[in-house]
Order: sequence, then structure tokens, then C-alpha cells
Amino acid sequence: MGRAYCGDALRLLQATPAGSVDLVMTSPPYALHIKKAYGNASPEEYVAWFLPFAREIKRVLKPDGSFVLNIGGSWTPKQPTRSLYHFRLLIALCDTLGYHLAQEFFWYNPAKMPAPAEWVTVRRVRVKDSVEYLFWLAPGPTPRADNTRVLTAYSKEMQRLRRRVLERTMRPSGHKIRESFKNDNGGAIPSNLLQGGNNEASTLYFRGCKALGMKPHPARFPALLPKFFTEFLTEPGELVLDPFAGSNTTGIEAEKLGRRWMAFEENQEYLEGSKLRFWPALAEEAIARSRGEAPGAKVTKTQVREKASVSGAPRGAEKAQPARASQGKLFGEG
Repeated sequence: MGRAYCGDALRLLQATPAGSVDLVMTSPPYALHIKKAYGNASPEEYVAWFLPFAREIKRVLKPDGSFVLNIGGSWTPKQPTRSLYHFRLLIALCDTLGYHLAQEFFWYNPAKMPAPAEWVTVRRVRVKDSVEYLFWLAPGPTPRADNTRVLTAYSKEMQRLRRRVLERTMRPSGHKIRESFKNDNGGAIPSNLLQGGNNEASTLYFRGCKALGMKPHPARFPALLPKFFTEFLTEPGELVLDPFAGSNTTGIEAEKLGRRWMAFEENQEYLEGSKLRFWPALAEEAIARSRGEAPGAKVTKTQVREKASVSGAPRGAEKAQPARASQGKLFGEG
């Protein structure tokens, strides 16, 4: 139900038709002082670097569409203090480009390492930084959303309270508890704190890359993030775009949920590896044969590359309906 394009994200965004996208869900390289293999701007350069992308994202979004930006914090070099780059970026997105901040979300990642080591594990003057920001932005003040699509199971405490006969009362906080509190609404409204690790060492994608000698993307966000926002902010058949796709976690979650998708990524090896997310049988076969558990010739990188082609430009992007994965045309063909 989607296509992936290998090339510069800004150029590909510029080739995407205006008002064609329902949700942009992405996690661009963070502003870290340590340079990463996938590339990243410094905190001082970050706002100027990202604004051209954000301007194009706003252009391609529908008027009631959404832009969800996952961005992590950064530390000041040689000091136990935090950079403000992500707050400056948020202000620039709203004040300079005219985005509306619909809501802040927070991703709690229990798998985060205790860093920077000097301040957290050596001097012991700071604690582990395990939370990242997810800014839900929109071109207008009323983006489409429906929290009934992302309800969670009632907690044991909530179930206990609902079983009791509650009278209308006023909590100490001033919140009124009404008779409707007892109603079963299909689940609890989720909070803006999403929890999940990004350690994928046991997944088919990661093990498949290892078995094939392919380099997995080093900074993957967990599937729960694009899954949550895709369900919350879009309906089946609508279009989700990730301009910094990496291993295309956004694309596979959109596919599972029946949404169309586009993925932009400039590193072709990351895109080639992402095919293992869409063809798990290929990953399983590669893993089994690398262990000597399956007969026949080994699955090779060439076979993975031949599974589907990768294009360099969208040619009008969603001018035609994207092909389904089952048709073998998952990655855009020129």
C-alpha cells in the first residue's frame, strides 16, 4: 500500500503535491554534538537546518492533517546542562511557519543508556534521560483526530471504581464525578505518555540484517509510536508520510493498519534492509540458513535487493494509487 523513495528528503518533499498527505510522522536526526553515521546537525545549526523541511511538510499536508515530530534532547558540551534547541525549534515552527501545537506527547524509553557517562555514572550528579518529545503539530487549529481509536484497557483500579455505585461527588481537585463515570466506553482514554523501548535486537528485521551482513539503521523508534499516531490521527486508506524513514517503521505500521504510505530515505542500504519488515519470510529464511538450520543456498543481499526496486524521485508522488506489497511493487519504480 505504499512506496519508498531513495533520495534527498527535501527534494522529494518538493516533488510531492500540495495538500496530499494526511499525516507526517517522522524522527529526523537529533541535534547531537557527537556526529552519528546517519548524519546530524549541531544544536546551533538545527533550527536553520530543519525549517526548510518543515515548510515543505506544511505545504504537503491537508488543511486538517497532522505533523508528529519525535525529537530528543541534547546536553551542553562539557557541562551538566541541557540544550534548548528542541524548544527553539518548536517556537520557530509555530511563530515562523505558522504551525499550531495541538499537544505535546512524551516517549518514555526504559532501554535508554545512562548518558552522558561523566555526569550520570561517574560524578553521579544527573539521572538517566529516558524521555523524548513528540510534538503534535498541525497547519490549522483543528486537525482530525479520534481518541476512541486508541483506547487502552481499563486499569484494575478503574474497573474496581466502575463496579462500585458511585454518587455524584466533587473530588478535592474540584473535578466532578458524575453518574456516567460508571459507563463502559470501550476502554480508557490514553495519556500523552507513551512507553516502549527501541531495542530491536530480537526482531526479525534486526536478526535478518545481521544474517545477511546488512547494516541495520542505528536509531530506530519503536513501532508503538507510528502505530499510535496513525490510528489516532488517520483513517484506513489515508496517506502517511515519513521523510526521514530510516528502516521504515512508519511504513510497515501504516501498511498493517490499512493506510497508504510514502517513505523517503537517502541511505539506500537502510531502505534495502527495510524490505525485511515487509517480507518476514525472507528474514526467517536468511536467519535459518545462516545457522545451518535450512537446506539449500543462502539468501543473499542481491536477492533482497531484487525483491523490489527503489526509486529516486516520486514523479508527482501520489498521482497514482500506490501498489500493494503483495503485488511486488512495494518500493517505487522510477
